[in-house]
Amino acid sequence: MSAYSPKEYWAGVAEDFRSADAAGLAPVLHPGAPAWFNRLIDKLQFRAIQRALALADVRRGARILDVGCGTGRWLRRYQALGLQATGVDATPEMLGLARERGTASPLVSGEAGRLPFADAEFDCVSDITVVQHIPRSQQPQALGEMVRVLKPGGRLILLQLIRGEDAHVFPRSPQDWIQQAESFGAKPIGWFGQEYLLLDRFFAHAARALTERNASHAGMGAAPSGAPSQHSSLTRRIYWGFRHVTAPLSAWTDPLAEKICPAHVATHGVFVFGK
Repeated sequence: MSAYSPKEYWAGVAEDFRSADAAGLAPVLHPGAPAWFNRLIDKLQFRAIQRALALADVRRGARILDVGCGTGRWLRRYQALGLQATGVDATPEMLGLARERGTASPLVSGEAGRLPFADAEFDCVSDITVVQHIPRSQQPQALGEMVRVLKPGGRLILLQLIRGEDAHVFPRSPQDWIQQAESFGAKPIGWFGQEYLLLDRFFAHAARALTERNASHAGMGAAPSGAPSQHSSLTRRIYWGFRHVTAPLSAWTDPLAEKICPAHVATHGVFVFGK
């Protein structure tokens, strides 16, 4: 089995899911999920990033770099918020999709671990679920590069997984993410949990456990994602039919979940740092 390469992985995702939805969400969120699910997750993330921008006190006209810009969804939003946005991505196929979807911001080809920008060039740097896909040993280099291109007094915004590892996902605990950024001189301003989705997570976990048990009894391996096998379209329709109820309901109750649950119960953390 060949070693995992983030660049090759995302090039394949961009090619396989380039036409999955008009907004370009599938290649950068959950490629195999229905479009409604990705729209829901995108809405939750946008709400979190707006909160992070307020916490970071990023003003109109600020120069912001989005690392791993993918299909350009954040660049288009930053521009709409009055920010001067630039995107960088290691995957030419993703940059092509960004242009196809009307991204007007400058797009630059480059890797997170070797950003092609001068020191202290940006007022703010955002990294939304990107570093978590880089092998853990290479993550510090990418974080160091983000701090390097920040101006003194600039802000770093990270939205990263804090639980759930996969073949191409490498989360850290909240304190670990903070310590990694601190080691490069970034100073924590604050962080909060994002995407609790408690009922939906419970259902997905139960469905995964049932799928794995049935596959084991049948002498078959479970589907890589833990979701129902693609071989049963009926099972898949039933699975996503239930989640069409549990996911929106969970999203609706997320503000309450945030009030009563510790932040580390969420699947993601949103971290804001200053330089």
